[in-house]
Amino acid sequence: MADGTLPRVSSYPPSSPAQPTTLRQRLAGLRGPAVPPRPLDARALAALAANPGCGRRALLDGAGVDKTALATALGSPASFGQSQFAIVRGNSFEAKVKGDGGAELLRLVHAHLAPAAEPPGAGARVPDLTAAGPEGRAARTALALREATSAKDWTLLDHPMLALEVAGSPAYLEPDAVVVHPDGRWTVVEIKSFPMIDGAADAAKVGAAARQAAVYVLALERTAGKLPGAEVGHTVLLVCPKDFSNLPTAAPVDIRRERSVTRRQLDRLTRVEELAAALPEGLSFDPATRTAEELVEAVSAVDAAYAPECLAACELAFHCRDRARSADQVTALGRSVRGELGALTTVEAALAAAAGAGCGEDPTAAALHRAARLRAEALDLAAVRPPHPSPETPACPC
Repeated sequence: MADGTLPRVSSYPPSSPAQPTTLRQRLAGLRGPAVPPRPLDARALAALAANPGCGRRALLDGAGVDKTALATALGSPASFGQSQFAIVRGNSFEAKVKGDGGAELLRLVHAHLAPAAEPPGAGARVPDLTAAGPEGRAARTALALREATSAKDWTLLDHPMLALEVAGSPAYLEPDAVVVHPDGRWTVVEIKSFPMIDGAADAAKVGAAARQAAVYVLALERTAGKLPGAEVGHTVLLVCPKDFSNLPTAAPVDIRRERSVTRRQLDRLTRVEELAAALPEGLSFDPATRTAEELVEAVSAVDAAYAPECLAACELAFHCRDRARSADQVTALGRSVRGELGALTTVEAALAAAAGAGCGEDPTAAALHRAARLRAEALDLAAVRPPHPSPETPACPC
């Protein structure tokens, strides 16, 4: 320095600017740093696509939060799911269908979806898809699909792993089977344990299977787009027990409508980073480190879109239903009612409109008031009208 003294040097290293928190770290903090992420499956994605306006489910699923444990900690445990007996029966039936190198399964695919092609022989390919982790299995599946398409032979992929990005978060999906035809077409096979009686199965269960298969088709299309000659079929094969036996039978299911709806709904989902960025720092959904009151506050920080259909698809449905009822929201009455009432978002507002409040400003309120008047007039008319005389009971001829 100018006076001949040496500048003072700090013994501490210079402080570096704070590193920004990555999305992976942010999501780990939401579910708990010691909690492994719960992977998304096709069933969860189908339910998520059916209710794309629910930011709560999108965030929790994207962060890998265990919603079953969270619902239990909130005091509203989910009471749905497959019984252990149904799981064992389903696994036994799937093993029977895929036995002997998948000969029966390939026969069903050939008979229902490609009768003009050369039937699969005893040497049909069943590649090994084992690899480390879901990323490794997805890469191994993509390689097996490429090899099977080039080989132009019947190939059965048993429990392949598919990757699909949902709301900015990767999801790894595992269909029951994918069959590659000699012409390069890929077919998703869904194996279910519910019966197919006289060639028809329960319509609600078939619809749920179709929505689930549509997610697999969307994931396969991402891989097929990179392979020349590959094509994903929009008709999946549903394999079920025949009548009341354990013998497999099958039926083709066209899932073009379900695919279009699912793709549109998944594209509408708010990205996970946008939802996470709107939350306060330190918020967590970890039941091991948070009290029930803190968990209620954390869950309430994310907007939900409850509907009665959620009771059959979401672990948090009972908690969301209680909150919707306590807030007097019309969503607790169903999406159709919510859509009909428009700006009337609470039951109290709807009852007030029926009584005549706001009829001049809101056409929905005016229509509701008119419907209430017509109902009251009908009840008054029924009260003053004498009842119809009952016919006399004929005398017993004996």
